[in-house]
Amino acid sequence: MSHIKPQSPIEDVQNTADVRHLAIDKVGIKAIRHPVVVKDKSGGEQHTVAVFNMYVHLPQHFKGTHMSRFVEILNMNEKAISVESFETILREMVTRLEAESGHVEMTFPYFVNKAAPISGVKSLLDYEVTFIGEIHQGKYDITVKVLVPVTSLCPCSKKISNYGAHNQRSHVTVTALINDFIWIEDIIDLVEKQASCELYGLLKRPDEKFVTERAYDNPKFVEDMVRDVAAQLNAEKRIDAYTVESENFESIHNHSAYALIEKDKRKK
Repeated sequence: MSHIKPQSPIEDVQNTADVRHLAIDKVGIKAIRHPVVVKDKSGGEQHTVAVFNMYVHLPQHFKGTHMSRFVEILNMNEKAISVESFETILREMVTRLEAESGHVEMTFPYFVNKAAPISGVKSLLDYEVTFIGEIHQGKYDITVKVLVPVTSLCPCSKKISNYGAHNQRSHVTVTALINDFIWIEDIIDLVEKQASCELYGLLKRPDEKFVTERAYDNPKFVEDMVRDVAAQLNAEKRIDAYTVESENFESIHNHSAYALIEKDKRKK
């Protein structure tokens, strides 16, 4: 005859009441890695690892949220996460955690196979991409953030120097609230066309000559970079609101030059 005593039910502390009457805007898990598959414009798929931040709103009367459910949601979903399927994860998270609003960020490296301008030799260049999804009272919004490394050459340096001009690598970051599907490559291309010159993973000597002269013939201040990119974003109907930032890692200073423009095109 068994002498094992039946166990009492384990108390669910998270569901107990809280008496401080303070709602929490975002509570959840941060920096969890998960494998994903992202479709690219060439028709292929990229297998990569994304870093997720997942949060929900917690009403004032709940003591805590169920942290394990965030991980369960990631593991239950298909790995082929894209802009379209990203919404599924967010809605499931809000439903399972009985929240009125939720927020998910997915950051991952994205690779584009680029051909050098003269030799045509191909190489991969990586970009940092983040999908940011939000649901509030049933309404879903998706924001795409892309960090694009480029070259910028100083117009002032070119003007005042007898020969040469200082240039630097710059990071242009576009954060765009979209209303329709847009390829990551479309945002990258939009930014690179406004730079002094775009970057490549591999260059032969004729390519290096080309990009050096291209930058020299197309000088841009950090202010020019954000204004030129912003003008293109204003004309893009799939984008409702945006922030464009440029940080130039100065080659003749121990500091960066920085500029930012943000606009909500829905506000007249």
